[in-house]
Amino acid sequence: MRLYLINPSNPLVSIVNVSESRWNRYRVWKPLSLMVLAGLTPPEWDITIVDENLGGPDYAAMPPPDLVGITAFTSQSPRAYEVAALFRRRGVPVVMGGIHATMCRNEVMAQVDSIVTGEAEGVWAEVLEDVRHGRLKQSYDGGLAEVTDLAPGRQDLLPARYAFGAIQTTRGCPLNCSFCSVTTFNGAQYRQRPVADVVREFQSIREKRVLVVDDNLIGTRSDHIARAKDLFRALSEANLHKEWVAQATINFADDEELLALAAQAGCRGVFIGFESPTPEGLRELGKKINLVKGRDFRDSVRRIQRHNILVVGSFIIGLDVDGPGIGRQIAEAASRFGLDNLNTLFLTPLPGTRLWDQMKSEDRIALTAFPDDWKYYTLTFPVARYKRLSLENAIQEMISCGRNFYSRPRILRRVWLNLWHRRQPLISLVGNLSYRSNIRVDCRAYAKFQRQRRDAFRFKPNQAA
Repeated sequence: MRLYLINPSNPLVSIVNVSESRWNRYRVWKPLSLMVLAGLTPPEWDITIVDENLGGPDYAAMPPPDLVGITAFTSQSPRAYEVAALFRRRGVPVVMGGIHATMCRNEVMAQVDSIVTGEAEGVWAEVLEDVRHGRLKQSYDGGLAEVTDLAPGRQDLLPARYAFGAIQTTRGCPLNCSFCSVTTFNGAQYRQRPVADVVREFQSIREKRVLVVDDNLIGTRSDHIARAKDLFRALSEANLHKEWVAQATINFADDEELLALAAQAGCRGVFIGFESPTPEGLRELGKKINLVKGRDFRDSVRRIQRHNILVVGSFIIGLDVDGPGIGRQIAEAASRFGLDNLNTLFLTPLPGTRLWDQMKSEDRIALTAFPDDWKYYTLTFPVARYKRLSLENAIQEMISCGRNFYSRPRILRRVWLNLWHRRQPLISLVGNLSYRSNIRVDCRAYAKFQRQRRDAFRFKPNQAA
């Protein structure tokens, strides 16, 4: 039996297209969910994982499979449907899972033979058995998987063309921010894999650098922090000689022992969602953890960096409180905090979020020609009508933010400081040049976007209020 597991591309996402820029190799992540499913697949299946971000294969020239499995974020769904149609025309059954299949169930069911909603681990064996016996059902619900006995991802099924390996140690997020669908998809309960299992999987990763894909590696409660410390101790004792980056909330900076253990275990960078430079913006997004009284973001960033850990900060443009000048305001805040890299996104209503429900009720979602318009839901294109920013204003604020933060003098200053403090100067340089190189690409993409989709952003008469 032959199985193809496919991660579809989105040609609009320049930062993950390796052929677009040599720097993008450092920002392309392995499709870990497909690797995990491959690890759960019985040995009688011949498995091929296809990551279209490394280049689209000639599917017609490949041997016909017995089953195609596709995973997709919302922005990947148009391409996922194209791939599904190609194989279905050849009589190959196609099953699709992932967050978009869960949040847009009816739409996806019309495009494929079967869908898996929720986390697929609990039903994958059933799917494969049903295919073997010709009784594939239209839908399967995986719910929330039991993470205490997850199979490790098949690291051997992808080519050695990635700068980073990938691993997941926890699932779920209790924060439930208005713009984020993680809580809806993975649940509010913070579920943790056994430390020993994580260490064994780390050992199987051939890349020296690893991305820990957890939405929040350290959690929010004292018992979450204690588990993170145990994990870091175990990784240090295993002496893996790995360097890794992860996502966390700003409370990562509040515990010196945690920071020291993370650095000793190989942590070299952390991605933190700052989201807004103002308390009003944080309250609008429901980012309560960033509103702790007396929090000094500059001091927090410095504490992390003192442990030789780079800090990448994320901000959002398009909040109801955001007006003209927000791009420069974000760039200045990020520079003031001392961030090593800045990742700025447009406020994007994704299916399954409270933000989607709110903007849909207010008729503020501009791009609704689905499924084709889903390709713009990358967080890097404006897809909604913002209260205080027109389409043109929002794009200009984004460009202004990037040019301000990634100006040559500021890049040189950041790299020099990291060199002076012996804090990953090469990685800092690569990160900054990667972001800067994409500004010109983004400007061309925005110009094309405005020409093609400007009419969708015009308010209807009943929206004028």
